[in-house]
Formats: sequence, C-alpha cells, structure tokens
Amino acid sequence: MEIGIIIMGMFVGFLVGLTGVGGAALLTPILMLIGINPIVAVGTDLFYNSITKLFGTIQHWRKKTINGRLVLYFSFGSIPGAVIAIVLPRVFDFYFQNLELIIKHSIGYVLIFVAAAMIFQNFFSNRFETKLGETDAIKGKKGLTILIGFFLGFVVGLTSIGSGSLFALALLYIYRIKTSSVVGTDIAHAFGLVTVAGILHAGLGNVDYLLAFNLLIGSIPGVILGSNLSTKVPAKPLRFILAVILFISGIKILL
Repeated sequence: MEIGIIIMGMFVGFLVGLTGVGGAALLTPILMLIGINPIVAVGTDLFYNSITKLFGTIQHWRKKTINGRLVLYFSFGSIPGAVIAIVLPRVFDFYFQNLELIIKHSIGYVLIFVAAAMIFQNFFSNRFETKLGETDAIKGKKGLTILIGFFLGFVVGLTSIGSGSLFALALLYIYRIKTSSVVGTDIAHAFGLVTVAGILHAGLGNVDYLLAFNLLIGSIPGVILGSNLSTKVPAKPLRFILAVILFISGIKILL
C-alpha cells in the first residue's frame, strides 16, 4: 500500500508540474475514491499541500513574482473563512451530524465548478492577460478582496480544493495582474491558507501523517519531472482532459 501511495503521489506531482493544475483538485478525490474518509482526505491533503507550497513560495520569493499586498488582503478574508469552515461544524456538531456527507457533496460540487473554470480559462485566458504597469491591482478593491478571500477560504477549509485554481482565476480576471505574478502570488497566499487549515485539521486528528509522508516522497520527483517536460508538451489539451476528468470525478462523488 505504501508503494502504491508513493506512485500515486508521483503521478499527481507529475500532472501538477506538467499542467499547473492544483494538487488538491487531483489528490482529494483520488484519496476518497480509494476509500479514505472524506474528512481525513481533506485534512491530509491540506497538511501535504502546506509543505509543497512552502518550496514554491521560496522559489517565487526569490524571483520577486509575489504581489505582497494582494496576498495580505486575501489572507485577511481567507484564513478566517477557513477557520470557520473547519471549527464551526465541530462546535455545533448537533447541527452537522452528517458532516462526512456534507464534505463529500461539497467536494463534488467544487470539483465540477473548478472543472468548468479550468475549461473557461483554457479557452479565454488570452483575452484577459495584461501588464500591471503602474496600476495598483488592489486599489478600490480592498473590501472585495477580503470578501472573495473569505468565501474561497471557507471553500478550501471545507474541501481542501481551490487554494490554487480558484484564487488564480480571481487574480487573472478581477485584478488583471501580469501573468508572471499570478502563479507566485497564488502560491504564496495558498501557503499561508493551507498551513493554517492544515494545523487546525491536525489538531482535530484529521491528518494521516504516514499517508502524507508517502505522498510527498512520490510527489517531489514527480513535480520536478513534470516541470521539466512542461515546455515540451502542449499544456492546454492536457488541462482540458484533466478538467473533464475532474468533472466526471465530481459527478461520481455526488452519485
């Protein structure tokens, strides 16, 4: 089983490196489909993601491709949103007796939305790309940024999905920051968000550390291999295929 998990981690890491698609959107449904409890799948995925996002954040910090103000204002909303999503069902457990089912269905709906967003981005992203220049991306949008952060942070805290893909869409289409800064800003914000959410899940006993460790063993070389091949393989067709797979996975989880 450990070798199987390592291979699975390598496969997910390879696809992440090759296409840039968020690891949680791929990993969480796979864990559920092989029989991992939905709550443990979410907690383990967040813990695993916090480690992988750390290395990505360091690399982008060195390249100076992180918009620090956007990260800060997103975090003002996203971290409280994630905390509420994780803690509220436990505090008021009387009203959330079917928590596993709620999380399972939430993951299914979010996967479908992420798949639709990926397809949209695949075909229309070029129309929205622009250079930041002297414009302040967050000017006049501080309240909106916190609100978006809160909503998406709640989704991430509940399902572990969206810390990369959903925030990246907001960065590209609402804030119109230059493309080179989208990935760095997205990863830096995701690191803080999934770390806090992962710690909370760990405190609640929702993290399988052995599972996370085995996934990391496989995913690190997988990401490196996928990243090296990303310039040689057309990414758009692969993203479209992955979007279809995520859509089907979401439907399967809901049924």
